[in-house]
Formats: sequence, structure tokens, C-alpha cells
Amino acid sequence: MQGICDTCGNEYHDVMEISKGGRTYTFDSFECAIQELAPTCPACGVRVMGHGTEQGGDVYCCNHCASQA
Repeated sequence: MQGICDTCGNEYHDVMEISKGGRTYTFDSFECAIQELAPTCPACGVRVMGHGTEQGGDVYCCNHCASQA
């Protein structure tokens, strides 16, 4: 499927669509999907690509960052 990436604007012949919160996004790579959709750890700023740790409604990259908050 041909499309244009919502993150970088690249036109690509094999895009993926991901739906979240009632909106459908188009991406040309997992990297762009992560940049757009993955939460950012409020303690250190890293993108949370796994389960992370949730505390007080925030998602942290690890227990250490969550305990520092």
C-alpha cells in the first residue's frame, strides 16, 4: 500500500497503519511510529517502547525513574 508517513513525510510503497484513540496513523517505519506514539518518560526523557512502569497516571521507562518521581 502506497502512502505518506505522518511523522517524516516520506512517501513509501509499503506503509503501515496503526489506530490509537480513534485515529489512524500512517508510518513508513517502526522508528516513526515510536516517535509519534510512544510515551516519553517524564523523569529522563527516553521513549518508552516496552511496558514501562505506570505510577500516578504517568508512564516511566523503568522502576528507577518511577521511584525518583
